[in-house]
Amino acid sequence: MKKRKSIAICLAAAAAGIVTSVSAVKAISETEDSRKQTDVETAALTKEQEMSLQKIKETYNVSKQEETARELEEKKNSQNYTADNMLTVYDPFGTNTQSLYVYFNTDEAVSAAYTVHAAGEAAGDFSRQVYEDGTYETEHEFQVIGLVPDTVNHITITLTAEDGTVTEREIDHEMGSLLGTEEVQLDVTEKGNAAELEDGLYVVLGNDSTALDFIYYYDNEGTLRGEVPILGYRGHRLIFDDDHMYYSISETKMAQVNRVGQVTNVYDLGNYELHHDYVFDNDGNMLILASDQTQDSIEDIILCLDTDTGGVMEVLDLEELFGSYKDECTADDDGELDWMHINTIQWLGDGDILLSSRETSSIIKVEDLYDTPEVSYIIGSKSFWKDTEYESLVLEQNGDFTVQGGQHSVTYVEDDSLGDGRYYLYMYNNNIGMSETNPDFDWASEGLTEDSAKEGETSYYYEYLVDEDAGTFELTDSFEVPYSGYVSSAQNLETNTVIDSGFKGLFAEYDKDHELIASYTMNVEKFIYRVYKYNFDGFYFNRKKS
Repeated sequence: MKKRKSIAICLAAAAAGIVTSVSAVKAISETEDSRKQTDVETAALTKEQEMSLQKIKETYNVSKQEETARELEEKKNSQNYTADNMLTVYDPFGTNTQSLYVYFNTDEAVSAAYTVHAAGEAAGDFSRQVYEDGTYETEHEFQVIGLVPDTVNHITITLTAEDGTVTEREIDHEMGSLLGTEEVQLDVTEKGNAAELEDGLYVVLGNDSTALDFIYYYDNEGTLRGEVPILGYRGHRLIFDDDHMYYSISETKMAQVNRVGQVTNVYDLGNYELHHDYVFDNDGNMLILASDQTQDSIEDIILCLDTDTGGVMEVLDLEELFGSYKDECTADDDGELDWMHINTIQWLGDGDILLSSRETSSIIKVEDLYDTPEVSYIIGSKSFWKDTEYESLVLEQNGDFTVQGGQHSVTYVEDDSLGDGRYYLYMYNNNIGMSETNPDFDWASEGLTEDSAKEGETSYYYEYLVDEDAGTFELTDSFEVPYSGYVSSAQNLETNTVIDSGFKGLFAEYDKDHELIASYTMNVEKFIYRVYKYNFDGFYFNRKKS
């Protein structure tokens, strides 16, 4: 995504400066889906983990990263590195402990690919085509990712000239241990043809831990191919512009990382704590779900981050739109007024967004976000909003089905064949009937009888067709998935669907007919927050089937 301009309100925030803050670490209940943890870690760590945490803090120090980049540049300029004499440095920037930095030049323009083979290991080979600015280049600089810990990794670099001539070079790298204690090989259950799994890496976001925190990359065989350390809390998703990847690294910080793993920016959100989700608007500004630490309520703010200047500005407090409803809500069992619990944001264009509210089991369209925001409509239970000023905003349910309950990972899908004002939504429908801050509402009357995070029968993948002109929504597709009352995610790929059933510690990929191809089980302390599959096409790789 190329940034064309900045929203004026974000520029105003940059001019005013960003207020820094230190936020407290809060405990998590068994059923809560956010463990509050910042880069000021208070969990009991071993001495070795404490040392690792100090290294991770240096990883997200931009000055240290610039120093490392200068040192690499000096090495690159110190001699002529060729295909027969490559410069290789193990994880120089500290952003993926299963990576190797590679640099060399070739006389003839070639494309580069690599295969990682772990000596003496059951793991299969990991092969990828390297992304480079052009199809054929003479200067080559990239990360090899996918190394296997505690063994010798035999790396074959394949160079292909435009005339089809192929040259291979070999590198052996003995990799040490991981920083974390996650499984290198997951338990995999195959029900279908593994060849039908789509290309990419399953990115585990939030295998929440009381110790160190990471983002993990797993391949289709369930083998760990990336360990990305973060300061704390969790990453919520990976998002990309033309040259960088972005992800959250603590409750109050976002990181910008380039293709070779250098942290080029760390954005501090000041008095705000991020949670759950973030997305780019059309101009390359980042919209972030947040809490204002100075207020009496949480998870009800939307921020705008200008990634060029680092300016942060609050663009919406949901109390402005739902003040009369908030007045009727009570604090939850943790004493927090988590009255909306927004867990997803989707950008629709032209200043319009969709928000998923777990506490109200509602999907809310807000229009004109940057100027005069107002609620356009609500997708959810009419009974829940009955006798409120929002009752008339609830779309009509077209068809006989149980409305979504406690949904997560709501995704907006445009389809030109539908015409204006019609679109699809899909989600992980947790199928739970609970609102801790509105405990008097009877969700069972809506067919939502589950009220436990872990103990339940079935959750669902749900797809809706929304018709804005008719004011309706209807269920157009669904299938059963393992139950998880809170957290979880759904993601449609080209033909398949990836599901994360968070409290089961399980993620899976289903084919176009919703038949299970393979499922992967992790050892978890609490849950897996989200799992999305990324092929990293145009960032790390040019697409090529492994």
